[in-house]
Amino acid sequence: MDILQAGIVLAPHRHAVFAVPAPYLNMADDKVAGKANYAVSAQNCYHKKSGAYTGETSVIMLASIQVPYCVIGHSERREYFHETNQELAEKTNLLLEAGLTPIFCCGEPLAIREAGTQNEYVEKQLRESLFHLSAEQVTKLVIAYEPIWAIGTGKTASTAQAQEMHAHLRSVLAKQFGDKVADSISILYGGSVKASNAKELFACPDVDGGLVGGASLVAAEFIEIIKALK
Repeated sequence: MDILQAGIVLAPHRHAVFAVPAPYLNMADDKVAGKANYAVSAQNCYHKKSGAYTGETSVIMLASIQVPYCVIGHSERREYFHETNQELAEKTNLLLEAGLTPIFCCGEPLAIREAGTQNEYVEKQLRESLFHLSAEQVTKLVIAYEPIWAIGTGKTASTAQAQEMHAHLRSVLAKQFGDKVADSISILYGGSVKASNAKELFACPDVDGGLVGGASLVAAEFIEIIKALK
């Protein structure tokens, strides 16, 4: 990985996690071995603990190769594979039970944003997938907000819109679990994060980092994004 060869030393509170396709998890893990605060993540897991689900990757499988993170509820999974909030609640439970950190994605499509009901929409996603957890359990999650309407549509979310939604997400978590818990949870922004906008986005008080898509495929871009972490 060119990013690792760049020799960026991360401060103790900063983390860079590479979410790679399942066949490459071991390879990626070998690359980050021994590098402080660098880790790998699965891009998905199945919502059942075991059974005849040929082709799926179970949480038990991920735990067996010591993968520390798993992305769940990505907008593409929700759209193309019709993942429900209940299925994501089941995935969350299994990941926490196995000691993995869920990176829980939420976000609204264009129609919801245009209707002005985005706050209620993402609140429902959190409520139906995460509110059964204890305060202690929820501190072990990472939240990632994806404004689906700003991904590949030609529309761009402003820094103010990103901060507004992140603040709302944190307030929703605070109401359910308390301010201390809400403040301890990392909330990442996943709407076309690039080297040119990362520093401005990460400067927002409630934006703790990025869920980087296409820009992660260009080493020079990704290196600058990592450098922009606050």
